[in-house]
Amino acid sequence: MRGLIEGLTSAHPLGESLPALFQQEDDFALRFTGALDEVLAQVLMSLDNLDAYLDPMLAPTDFLEWLATWVGIDLDETWPEHKQREQVRNAVHLYRWRGTRKGLADVIRLYCDVEPEIIDNGGTSYSEGPSGPLPGSPTPSLHVRVTVAAGQDIDEARLHELVAAAKPAHLPHTVEVIRT
Repeated sequence: MRGLIEGLTSAHPLGESLPALFQQEDDFALRFTGALDEVLAQVLMSLDNLDAYLDPMLAPTDFLEWLATWVGIDLDETWPEHKQREQVRNAVHLYRWRGTRKGLADVIRLYCDVEPEIIDNGGTSYSEGPSGPLPGSPTPSLHVRVTVAAGQDIDEARLHELVAAAKPAHLPHTVEVIRT
């Protein structure tokens, strides 16, 4: 049986851990443990580099898809790999702010690489006396305006999906893309 990576040797050969009697006088034991070393080298190498597999910026591409399932996201295959890695790396942060203006801006910034303008009906205020005017507008609304360079390619349908996923569910929204 051949290993998956030709020439990969074990950093910890099994033959060296055998009693001296087998190391010096038993050629079969050394050949047998040498064959095991060839098979186990890949396992040991993976375990030695486990921290790199768990880092979305360093993980192999196929493992990145699996990491994405750990944080509950579906990777968008239309995104370049570096954006997918950023999405997985920032998943916890994005979930923490989901449904807020900041969370929505972070998602749009990740997708478009531009600062969005977010206009909503809400507002906050305080009053020292009762019966003060309510802030914002009584009609719920959300308008997202994104200004992109003329050559920048933005999938507007995908942008609508991202806004719909990141905003509060009860809030109707519109998206406007301005090309300069």
